[in-house]
Amino acid sequence: MLRSTVIVLLIALLPSHARAEEPIVTPMPERQPTRCEHIEAQVGNEKRCLKPKDSFRDCPDCPEMVVVPSGKFTMGSPENEKDRLEDEGPLHEVTIASPFAVGKTDVMFAEWDLCIAARACPKVFDNGLAWAWGDQLVILVSWEEANGYAAWLKRMTGKDYRLLSQTEWEYAARAGNQQRWSFGDDEHQVHDYAWFRGNSSDQIHPVAKKKPSAFGLYDMHGNVWQWVEDCYHNSYQGAPSNGSQWVEGCSEDKRVVRGGSWFSTPDRVRSALRYRYSSYSHVDNVGFRVGRTLTP
Repeated sequence: MLRSTVIVLLIALLPSHARAEEPIVTPMPERQPTRCEHIEAQVGNEKRCLKPKDSFRDCPDCPEMVVVPSGKFTMGSPENEKDRLEDEGPLHEVTIASPFAVGKTDVMFAEWDLCIAARACPKVFDNGLAWAWGDQLVILVSWEEANGYAAWLKRMTGKDYRLLSQTEWEYAARAGNQQRWSFGDDEHQVHDYAWFRGNSSDQIHPVAKKKPSAFGLYDMHGNVWQWVEDCYHNSYQGAPSNGSQWVEGCSEDKRVVRGGSWFSTPDRVRSALRYRYSSYSHVDNVGFRVGRTLTP
């Protein structure tokens, strides 16, 4: 007993550096979830943090989509805009409360063919279009069929694909610019951004061969007209101010197309200009691009 007590006392008298010290364990801080500073949205099977102008696909063969930010803009054209048409007014302010996604390009034949293979879309009427394949923009599809393609994408991916409203289309086309075209008022620059009557050789062209808009979208001016969801009204009197589709109070079965085509003159590819066709029309210079609601 005495011997044990002596040993304990001797150990206590040793300098601290000579003693065996117990290791100090510092607890690891809990990992905090990364906070998304931009737009948190479901892409494919995962949640992603997206910035405006980011692009993504919900599946390998899905259209490439571009994130468009929320914001405000003035829709239509002022009365002093050159080549203005009456149905481009009255000017009205619109608030786009939430970001959304827009097809980087119009839907292409290669993408449409996948919908045909799934038996969800009809074959495009041939009409001798030997060039109609791959990255050429799909044409000769009606408004009803364009909606059918968007509905197929929605079923396949579980995401809210649809046609754009005409308000969303103009907001995305302008990309913050209130002038005649998304790039300004210089008509000479139309050559750089659009296929139109002056440079198209009277034919459609593959996607993304001209400059994109400030939002990174191709062919918003020219190449093919683009179906949107809204039916046609001869003015914006009573139009919604929140970017939603305007499908009430239409006097006839006409759906809006936007953007102009390879057959249009420069004034017909302006940001504010709109035209209309029957929802059952199959036209050789009309296609479409899809939109998508971004949900967390």
